[in-house]
Amino acid sequence: MDLVLTTFGTYLHRQGEMFLVKVKEQKQEVSARKVRSILITTGASLSTDAIQLAIEKNIDILFLDAVGQPYGRVWHGRPGSTTAIRRAQLRLADTPEGLELALGWVLRKLDNQIDFLSRARQRRTRLSAPLTEAIGALAAQREALARLDGTLDERRDSILGHEGQSGRLYWEAVNLLLPETHRFAARSRNPAKDAFNCLLNYAYGVLYGTVERACILAGLDPYVGFVHTDHYQKKSLVFDLIECYRIWADETVVGLFAARQVKQTQFDALHNGLTLNKEGKAVLMERFGAYLDEAIHYRNRSIKRRDTVQLDCHRMANEWIGRLGHEDD
Repeated sequence: MDLVLTTFGTYLHRQGEMFLVKVKEQKQEVSARKVRSILITTGASLSTDAIQLAIEKNIDILFLDAVGQPYGRVWHGRPGSTTAIRRAQLRLADTPEGLELALGWVLRKLDNQIDFLSRARQRRTRLSAPLTEAIGALAAQREALARLDGTLDERRDSILGHEGQSGRLYWEAVNLLLPETHRFAARSRNPAKDAFNCLLNYAYGVLYGTVERACILAGLDPYVGFVHTDHYQKKSLVFDLIECYRIWADETVVGLFAARQVKQTQFDALHNGLTLNKEGKAVLMERFGAYLDEAIHYRNRSIKRRDTVQLDCHRMANEWIGRLGHEDD
């Protein structure tokens, strides 16, 4: 489970092998064995004993800002795996194999989006025509991307161009799935201009933390990207890999609107947008957490949806150093 602290003034400390969460006069004990991550979304106090317990149990403490973006984490300093993986990662970025790898992530995102809209079309028969048109346009973008060859440096602009066009097509279609009162003019970030983008941005932020954690555990360097170029302090590989999993946030947020669980009281107004408040974070995290913890059939095994990220990262790292099917060091 993720232990999520959303109440200002929360105090987290250690009691044996338990985390003790205190909010004013209320106390909650949580076994460290059940905790995967501790997400802190507001002003909170942590004892050094609680931090030590988290490090001992390989639990990362992740700090999220007002829009759900991770801005820091406390974790052990041990490397996730052999340095050979990082060397291979650096070599691959400048090869045709690197382009094939990067295209695979983008194509997987498009496949997810096409599948999501296709399933929505089955339920929303009155939207069959516009959704069919959007699915066809996305499929055409996918075919164009799949034909690219060469190296990443030669094709990066083309990839980003197709991604941009695909994004516009996809979000226009997703907009149709929302109640008319909650449809949005465009994707917006920092801050979001509407409830949909506010929820979506926060869910993406949680995913960033999940993908970064999986990279570190698999021995991948989060800062060495393929499609997203290297910039100072930019976790480029995380931005690349998250494309494979964004659909989870999309489905969760659209599902909240479909279930009529989104209320105006879940948002606080800013001078130029909206931010998700404690109530909104609780509603989103409960549904998103349940979705991520759902068991699915993946690569011939039953596994929690969220754990497929770790499986993918380990598999990729092992492929890079020719050890597919073996455990990393």
